[in-house]
Amino acid sequence: MTTTTQTVKVKLVRSPIGCKESHRATVRGLGLRRLGSVRELQDTPAVRGMINKVSYLVQVL
Repeated sequence: MTTTTQTVKVKLVRSPIGCKESHRATVRGLGLRRLGSVRELQDTPAVRGMINKVSYLVQVL
């Protein structure tokens, strides 16, 4: 039995320099390091909340 897990791709499109420290920590928590970096993450409510918090810095692909 295989279970298909939903994923979401997130790309860092703006620099977190000059942002709140908690927003910078959220970007790092998503696994994004430098501009243009892309991560494929599980689509969970926690990840969705993190994306929503820093929506002005990231793009959902």
